[in-house]
Amino acid sequence: MSKKISLKDIAEAVGVSTALVSYVLNDKDEQTRVNKDTAKRIREMAKEMNYQPNQIAKSLKSGKSQAIGLLVADISNPFFGNLARAIEDEAKKHGYSVLFGSSDENLENSQRLIDTFINRQIDGFIIAPAEGTASQLEYLKKANIPFVLIDRYFKDLETSYVVIDNFNATYQATQLLLNQGHTKVAYVCYKNQLQHTEDRYSGYLQALLDHGNAEDSNLICEVEFNNAAYFREQFIELLQPDRGVDAILFSTNTLSIMGLKIINELNITVPDDLAVFCFDESEAYDLFYCPISYVKQPLSMIGKEAVKILLEQLRGKASSEQKVMLDVEIVARKSCQK
Repeated sequence: MSKKISLKDIAEAVGVSTALVSYVLNDKDEQTRVNKDTAKRIREMAKEMNYQPNQIAKSLKSGKSQAIGLLVADISNPFFGNLARAIEDEAKKHGYSVLFGSSDENLENSQRLIDTFINRQIDGFIIAPAEGTASQLEYLKKANIPFVLIDRYFKDLETSYVVIDNFNATYQATQLLLNQGHTKVAYVCYKNQLQHTEDRYSGYLQALLDHGNAEDSNLICEVEFNNAAYFREQFIELLQPDRGVDAILFSTNTLSIMGLKIINELNITVPDDLAVFCFDESEAYDLFYCPISYVKQPLSMIGKEAVKILLEQLRGKASSEQKVMLDVEIVARKSCQK
């Protein structure tokens, strides 16, 4: 069995003190003014000798686990999967690992995961909160546990968050469909009271009103989360000829993919019979015969900003809540044409 490499072994190989090696490998070389060339040699030697730090001992000494708890709705959803990867990559640059969990938009699951992560002694949270979890976030605030919200936020809760301009995203997409000459633009969304859901619906509705179109309940398809059978029933009803729908805006990635599948099954031709505008980028769109239009979220920037804000909290540099709202990109392709 090979010997476990220690700080002393690296120090002897480089010809410096063990304390100096410790400073460098704990990223304290700049504040202790270690020579840059020496720091580089130490890091190269540690890599060459395959040095593996004792994370448990390191955590006990520093009081930090160097781990972030990431709580999303569903990690298998491509949107959250790609966002999680962006967060993981950014956290890694700063020496943090990320623990993942899916709430499945369920209150109890969310609480269980928060408790589990706290017991694992994570340093802070990045959370896409489920509906009804405001009290869980209030608890984190009172317990002085750092956290940042992503994708969603609660209007009446003072917290740091990184979200997109959801209102403007659906406003622009709806406006584009209307400007193409579509008159019956339907909207497909989940049935909940989360702020981002309300903002997206408000953007859709405002675009209709600004174009001289009245709100029409026959054009709204509101479905339950994790109920594919109910979605299918409601969506097929929306597509009945008497509704007169000539364009559809999906409000999420999952709804977009489920809807496109049914459209294909029913032999509805896009865009000749029906124009389509989706939310979020997805590799699944590439499998559809018609280039799909979609709202593109800046996932890398969301991940970068969320990690940055959380690290500022962990380092005691955040004096107040930071609220970041990012712009989206409207990718207009053949599917939205008339």
